[in-house]
Amino acid sequence: MTIWRLVGKEILHRKPGFALGLISVALAVGSLVGALTLLGAYDVRTRQILALKEAETEQKMNALQDQVRKAMLGLGFNVVILPKDQNLGDWYADDYASRYMPEEYVTRLAKSDIITVRHLLPSLQQKVKWPEMKRTIILVGTRGEAPDLHASPKKPMVQPVPAGRIVLGHELRQSLGLEVGDTVALMGREFTVHRCHAERGTKDDITAWISLEEAQELLDKKGLINAILAVECKCAWADLPKVRAEITRILPDTQVIERASKALARAEARTKVAEEARAAVLREKQNRAELRGERERFASVLVPVVMVASAAWVAFLALANVRERRAEIGILRALGLRSRQILLLFLSKAVAMGLAGGAVGFFGGRLIGQYLGTTLDDIGADAAGTTLFDPKHIVPALVMAPLLAVVASWIPAMIAARQDPADILRQE
Repeated sequence: MTIWRLVGKEILHRKPGFALGLISVALAVGSLVGALTLLGAYDVRTRQILALKEAETEQKMNALQDQVRKAMLGLGFNVVILPKDQNLGDWYADDYASRYMPEEYVTRLAKSDIITVRHLLPSLQQKVKWPEMKRTIILVGTRGEAPDLHASPKKPMVQPVPAGRIVLGHELRQSLGLEVGDTVALMGREFTVHRCHAERGTKDDITAWISLEEAQELLDKKGLINAILAVECKCAWADLPKVRAEITRILPDTQVIERASKALARAEARTKVAEEARAAVLREKQNRAELRGERERFASVLVPVVMVASAAWVAFLALANVRERRAEIGILRALGLRSRQILLLFLSKAVAMGLAGGAVGFFGGRLIGQYLGTTLDDIGADAAGTTLFDPKHIVPALVMAPLLAVVASWIPAMIAARQDPADILRQE
């Protein structure tokens, strides 16, 4: 009769003892698989939460970026570069410079590696008498924006005024009764009305725009401008010293001021909201990591305790089994079985118990872990069924369970193998 046949008959003859050992091993394996499954459920829920938050953040970021873009467009040119000797008190009072600088400055700035401003627009602005209309206006000479030669092209914020054309503010158009296409004389030169602005409620309503070259000729300022308008880049919002330092490094004979601070503050506030949204995702990651650490620490205590208790119970059952089978052991030894075969007989039963208990513990632990995962972490039954099954847990379960049963049964098996059959039969 083979060892495995003897093991089978022993299991069938002593079913309650084998079942108790199997349950003990299943509890040990189930606690491990259940803990791993529960941690896996927590990780799945963490990914779901973070994915949702990141999607919400991304959506919010896109909306904020669009709002910031619109805010900056509404802000317009918020950086003004003026000649260094310009009195700022006079500039704030008149809103235009009385000192001049070379038009070449804007080209030099555009060719540089400047990163704090974009949309460079040179202008020549002055309050003048419009002799033909017998009134005072603000005359602005402008051209197209200077391209940033080192950066990707940007859509211009303003369109240049073609030569021989004039753009009128709302009050000028209304009071003079002019419309697009009309011809009007300005300081001895004829211009065709190119465009008329809607009412803005600012000095723009009494402003006339012509090409920069024609303005320089009319004002006798050939090759000169009195301001360069620009837009702060995102990297320099609300950081005027940074803008000023970079521009004056390239154009030392200039000074830089910032205007439209309210609109800039709104854009900055939206940026801070976006940064806070990112920070919220990071905080959520940290919180989830801390909670997972607590679960890991709990599992690191619970699982070893269950395994030790299960091993002790298997050892107790094995020892009781050895005592019950003393007579059988004596007979088997008398029939010629050696100590090594008796040892193998008891350890084989332990392996069978471990394999069966490991299988039961694996599926039981997975089901319980899945149930607790759906209950505690709210990941959904469908998601749990497809995401929490990890085939990698099968191998340690089917290896650990027989090993635990063999280790727990080792001493009782050694006791059985070392018994003297003569003493057993004499006592029995």
